[in-house]
Amino acid sequence: MKSIYLRLTAGVFLASLIGCQNNKINSPDEHIVMQLQQQALSSDLAYDLVESLTVEVGPRLAGSEKDLIAVQWAESKLKTLGFDKVYKEPVQVPVWHRGEAKASIVTPFAQPLVITALGGSIATPEKGIEANIIRFDSLAALQTASSNDVAGKIVFIDQITERHITGKGYGKSVGGRSKGAIAAAEKGALAIMIRSIGTDHDRMAHTGMMKYKDGVAKIPAAAMSNPDADLINAMLKRDANITINLMLTAQNQGFATSYNVIAEVTGSSKPDEIVLIGAHLDSWDEGTGAIDDGAGVAIVTAAGKLIQDLPTKPARTIRVVLYAAEELGLVGGKAYAKAHKAELDKHYIAAESDFGAGRIYQIDYRASETAYTELLALTTPMTNNGVVLGNNRASGGPDVSMLPSQGVPVASLRQDGSDYFDYHHTPNDTLDKIEPAALQQNVAAYAQFAYLMAQSKITLRPIFVK
Repeated sequence: MKSIYLRLTAGVFLASLIGCQNNKINSPDEHIVMQLQQQALSSDLAYDLVESLTVEVGPRLAGSEKDLIAVQWAESKLKTLGFDKVYKEPVQVPVWHRGEAKASIVTPFAQPLVITALGGSIATPEKGIEANIIRFDSLAALQTASSNDVAGKIVFIDQITERHITGKGYGKSVGGRSKGAIAAAEKGALAIMIRSIGTDHDRMAHTGMMKYKDGVAKIPAAAMSNPDADLINAMLKRDANITINLMLTAQNQGFATSYNVIAEVTGSSKPDEIVLIGAHLDSWDEGTGAIDDGAGVAIVTAAGKLIQDLPTKPARTIRVVLYAAEELGLVGGKAYAKAHKAELDKHYIAAESDFGAGRIYQIDYRASETAYTELLALTTPMTNNGVVLGNNRASGGPDVSMLPSQGVPVASLRQDGSDYFDYHHTPNDTLDKIEPAALQQNVAAYAQFAYLMAQSKITLRPIFVK
């Protein structure tokens, strides 16, 4: 955390320090903001919601039967919680079935490997693929390799994901997962296997979406556990020729209809202006989707409920959006932006919770430079909840990341992601990874943010262009 503080400007740090040390209430809005924090920190609602979702629904891969059960669950919960308006919007989502995934080292030392298919992968032939591997440190190294060296082999991308509070190591290594099959196929590879995009040492493989490209052959794609990647490296020290047998039965099965599920707290004086707080409802099928993104669903829903229950509603409408099919390519986010294009100019600001349940340590914005300075003053009360005031370079989160290009201001409520990629996209993404007190702190931050933005008199546009 010290490194985060040191990177802040002196002015921002001072504003944060003053906010943390000064509990004086200067306005009715600040009084309500403090009440929201106290209520959130004493409420079990968010934990109850994520427990319900993971126990009563569980894994909910977009396009699956469980996906529609999750939609029904969300509608029912939001209506029971008493939001002013609850509705859903259809989204066409790809349907992919994981099937079986098996791999083993055939020579020089026969051993089984723990793997999982990457999302969207095709199957191998029925008897699998057996071939020598060729190892690369990164996607970039593969892209510069000779086709003569790669053709007829199984590519192995062995990039290690760095652990960091911001999760920035993921951005450095994820290209191998998303684009590796294309690069490998362009050079004649038969299949691709990657070191899992994760920071753990567990013998569990991390799944995640991969891509194909029109005009380029589709090849099977899988991830292996980090210990198995280490095993292969140790084996390569002894013999440069390693033969692997890979078998996948994954299937792409067309498209189905899922839904973005939406709830609103109607604004009291500016009901047509929207403060959006979102999360994604779908999950991968390996764990129960607790941290990705059941926690986010619970956080924004509980935050919206706190505001719904206020005696006097804030000026703007608070819109809670539970997006469909984020894991399969931000499908719900893109569908929302398209469906609401005519009213995006009425979206005052948007933010998304999709980074687990670690405590929020900083809030960043993407607004005009003038508005940014005013926002720091407006949101200083959030520092009492341990949130440092950050910079003006926010992306907002995956499903709202396309909104800034259309002029919509966004905020990023930064969560501590130090251990997020230990569990991300694995069978280990389960409820026990969530700390109830940290979840409550997130709810407090989102409730404060949403309320302050709904009451704000600051002109946020035109937003800062990177």
